[in-house]
Amino acid sequence: MRNMFKAALAATLIVSAPIMVQAETIIRVTLQLPETHSLGQNWIAFKDIVEEKSGGELTVQLFPSAQLYKDKEVPEAVGTGAVEAGSAFLGRFTGAVPAVDVVNLPFFFRDEDHLRAAVATGSPMRNILDAAVLEETGAKVLWWQAFGRNVYLSNGSAIRTPADLKDQKVRTYGKVIGWTVEALGGAPTLMSGSKQFLAYQQGAVDVGMTGASAVKSRKLHEVMDHMTLSYDSAIEFVAVMNNDFFESLSPDHQQIILDAAAEVEQQLRDAIYAEEDATIDEMRGLMTVVDLTDEERQQWIEATSSVSQRFVDDAGDTAAEVISAVSGM
Repeated sequence: MRNMFKAALAATLIVSAPIMVQAETIIRVTLQLPETHSLGQNWIAFKDIVEEKSGGELTVQLFPSAQLYKDKEVPEAVGTGAVEAGSAFLGRFTGAVPAVDVVNLPFFFRDEDHLRAAVATGSPMRNILDAAVLEETGAKVLWWQAFGRNVYLSNGSAIRTPADLKDQKVRTYGKVIGWTVEALGGAPTLMSGSKQFLAYQQGAVDVGMTGASAVKSRKLHEVMDHMTLSYDSAIEFVAVMNNDFFESLSPDHQQIILDAAAEVEQQLRDAIYAEEDATIDEMRGLMTVVDLTDEERQQWIEATSSVSQRFVDDAGDTAAEVISAVSGM
């Protein structure tokens, strides 16, 4: 009887061994936006690649619309391992790494090509900032998620030069953006994206500031009748993973994640800029879209030239290093 029991146990171990080796690893992801949004679709693409390449050994579970954590909670939640991965507005990491706010410096990126090169994985700027985020928070940056470029919204008359913003109350979404508004002569008012429509409708602020694609998705064209294509700064989200969790994965699984991240990063940036152009073309039939002349744009650049030094004074050596790296590109 004892020999029969040993044989049965051995057989059980032999059968179960492959299952133990190939045990499923679950990656929970906290998202701020619904899965239907471009950023949500971006994670779905990542999920599909990872699960296919790993043969199902890695399973990605998405929790959209802030089901698990609000945007401001993501850096700590991911950094401490409360959740394996997530997306958050890049500006949420300024508390730990003030230098990430470099993307909000006015007219820091010369054009779209310069912006693409600066934010690409492996670029000098990304190497500096991603390493700093990892060191300060414990969150490993997998990829940056493009959200579009900044535009200004107004009612009644267009915003064409800094003089048009003098003494105007302007909605902002970050400290450096607020400094830009001050340099332009306006009064910054920090406000979340979800509160824009009502604020514009009720006249709580005089001028709006947002990503071009949000003008359509949030129906802001219904409460503002002018959109100025300043494109003075970039709006970026970041996809992060708890570094201890990442390091616990096999080298093969790590590579699958990194390869998938690189692929979906490029997909999203191409899609966002194409969507941005399409949105602007559509908005031209619903509101007045203002394209700045070279002379007008130069006035904006000159008016906001002091913001970079203010940023370095505030954010320190890492900020100076990033500015130097990008300026040399």
